[in-house]
Amino acid sequence: MLKIDLTGKRALVAGVADDAGYGFSIAKALAEAGASVIVGTWPPALNIFLKLLERGKIDESRKLSDGDLLEFERIYPLDAVYDTLDSAPEAVRTNKRYVDVGDFSIDGLARQIVADFGEQPLDIVVHSLANGPEVQKPLMDTSRGGYLAAVSASAYSMVSMVQRFAPLMRPEGSFVSLTYLASERVVPGYGGGMSSSKAALESDTRTLAYEAGRRYGVRVNCISAGPLASRAARAIGEIDRMVQYVAANAPLTKPLIAEEVANTAAFLLSPLASGITGAVIHVDKGYHAMGMAVDPSAGQGF
Repeated sequence: MLKIDLTGKRALVAGVADDAGYGFSIAKALAEAGASVIVGTWPPALNIFLKLLERGKIDESRKLSDGDLLEFERIYPLDAVYDTLDSAPEAVRTNKRYVDVGDFSIDGLARQIVADFGEQPLDIVVHSLANGPEVQKPLMDTSRGGYLAAVSASAYSMVSMVQRFAPLMRPEGSFVSLTYLASERVVPGYGGGMSSSKAALESDTRTLAYEAGRRYGVRVNCISAGPLASRAARAIGEIDRMVQYVAANAPLTKPLIAEEVANTAAFLLSPLASGITGAVIHVDKGYHAMGMAVDPSAGQGF
């Protein structure tokens, strides 16, 4: 029987802070396939996430098909806006939510993983990170600072992670990041430079696939996921309407669930996808294929 088998592989999933988003679902799918999972969590959310785990608040979500609970080998602090600890402003480094967590930079995470697991400890890296401080503003009203902050957190962070984690990967390692259709089409309400960030992420996926493939033999792919009403996505302000619109207009009208994206990620990160790199795979019930909205008066005509 052909199946996804990640036994003996270690995955880093960057961007897990609760059980509601794509990052958590991908971590769970990788564990189902046999991988051990470590995660990077944004420092302001770290204590909350640890308490959710400690108090069993997300035990139901953590249940695997065999009845065991999803366990994380390590949970690390990670703020992917910062390549090194020195690059973080003093106001951040001394903030009460950061001051006691150690080196929360991408470089700090890479060095800590090596310290904990030895040289070349990784097989899989998942970039499930995005932030746009002005996401609710139209692009025309977005400040330069807001725009650059969105690109830094949502796109350049992937470049930085490939720089630092590709050398730590065992042969045939693989990266996956998450993008959104606003990179290709206009999605009113998805502002603040986030559409530009996702377009940059997709372009970088192709270039990183070439450069990291030639230099380290690793693969780099991207999933264009449909909208999901996760806690993080609530920052958009339009997320419920976006979910409803896609469900009403996509070829498959059953709302997208996180597990569908997670299963695709598990495939792309597995040896079954060894011939796929530099790709952007749409997992959105086919909505990306539509050229116009479905007219409700047309019944089943579309």
